[in-house]
Amino acid sequence: MLNRRADKLELLRIAEAVALEKSIDKELIIDSMETGIAKAAKYKFGSENNIVVNINRENGDIEIYRKLVISENPENLNIEISLGEAASINEKNKEKKIGDEILQTLPSFDFGRIAAQTAKQVISFNVREAERDRQYNDFIDKKDTILSGIVKRLEFGNVIIDLGKAEGIIQKNEMIPRENIKAGDRVKAYCLDVRREQRGQQIFLSRAHPKFMEKLFILEVPEIYDGLIEIISSARDPGSRAKICVKAKDNSLDPVGACVGMRGSRVQAVVNELQGEKIDIVNWSEDLAIVAASALSPAEVLRVNLDTNQKKIDVILTDENLSKAIGRRGQNVRLATKLLNYEINILTDQEDSERRQLEFKEKTDNFVKNLELDETLGQLLVAEGFSSIEDIKDSQIENLTKIEGIDEETVKELINRAKEFYQKDQEEISNRVKKLGLDDKLIELPGLTPGMLITLGEQKILTLADFADLASDELTGTYDVVKGEKVKIKGFLEDFALTRQEADNLIMTARDIVFRDWEMTYGQKKIKTFNISKY
Repeated sequence: MLNRRADKLELLRIAEAVALEKSIDKELIIDSMETGIAKAAKYKFGSENNIVVNINRENGDIEIYRKLVISENPENLNIEISLGEAASINEKNKEKKIGDEILQTLPSFDFGRIAAQTAKQVISFNVREAERDRQYNDFIDKKDTILSGIVKRLEFGNVIIDLGKAEGIIQKNEMIPRENIKAGDRVKAYCLDVRREQRGQQIFLSRAHPKFMEKLFILEVPEIYDGLIEIISSARDPGSRAKICVKAKDNSLDPVGACVGMRGSRVQAVVNELQGEKIDIVNWSEDLAIVAASALSPAEVLRVNLDTNQKKIDVILTDENLSKAIGRRGQNVRLATKLLNYEINILTDQEDSERRQLEFKEKTDNFVKNLELDETLGQLLVAEGFSSIEDIKDSQIENLTKIEGIDEETVKELINRAKEFYQKDQEEISNRVKKLGLDDKLIELPGLTPGMLITLGEQKILTLADFADLASDELTGTYDVVKGEKVKIKGFLEDFALTRQEADNLIMTARDIVFRDWEMTYGQKKIKTFNISKY
């Protein structure tokens, strides 16, 4: 019997014990018991009945009710009752109205085998779910922190970590290469993500992520922990080499020295945890050219050309420093690129000189040919910073007259020629766009210049859908490894100095338009079909 004194007290003791063991609320355990008993009661009184169970939190008394709705003409007696019958159950029900609910007390009963098993399953399921929710809530706050645990087992290259109240997983690709980890070892790892899944929360850890190194520096360097030194960025080639850029908020503080520590004690502690990974510490500066030069250490840089619009950096150095700057298999320049989030081009002094001479000649030839100038005047314009005919077209007369050897009359003629050429060129481009058969929606896409449209048309990219199917690498260009060698793959719009971000924005805008058009066309058809079939 459910309501024997011993049973009632035992029920409360079980609830308290389970709540303590699982670190979950006692109230939730009792609620689960009520749900389980209600489920079991349906086997006794019928599944159509709306059973409600209440367990007294003080003495453990169990009360079982059937919830009934007062109806004028009851049809289903399992869930409905007349007002007269309701009043006969309890005089207080006389005050009830049609549509109100009442509770009819049901007798206590002995659990059968099936009913008891059902109640047990319901209670166990609710307790497991509560435990999962508790574990998830405990660990979701630990995301982006370092967790420590003991290696429980290894599965197909993945490492399962016992974190105490839960298990975490370090996937094979998040391990430090060639790291020898065995069951029973205590390891630290960065909490990459915590996900709520069907089988419980999944805690994903990483020892290869750059954030792991950053968090280790926070633990080892008090100045970083206190906020006196800020970590700007970091990059890693796990198990081999890493770079970290730091900035001191107080000019009197040496951020690199603080990170290195006395006789290298602080950085060595991080290196040991990263299995001997060599770490370069770079001092941040508002001048990115200085940071770029430091990031390519140990190479000695002659000069740096910075293009903030295109997020490109040209680093010029001697032949002797070329291999140092690139590093083994391009490691040094690759890490520096990630550190600065800029594309870094390594050039020798001779290559830079040849490139600048070639650019100078191309710009001069453009002015000489299209504006019908003599070579001397063309060279003079390029030397003064004019790189295109559009620059001259948009220039003020005063800016050109400042150039020695050019009078006002020459300047006016120069600007007129530039405007005439530009207009004629735009007309030719428009005609070429039309002949290529480009779709109007592609032509109207914001951000695409006429020159870009011609290039796309020549590559048979004629519709907005064609453009939306592209990846940003196909527009800007990328590198691939063929037979062990790095090969440059030219992008469709690479000649237009398109950045990766600009390419992404163009493609996403195109995809949004294509999706909206599809939704307007096919979505409406679906709605109409549904309405027709309904009637």
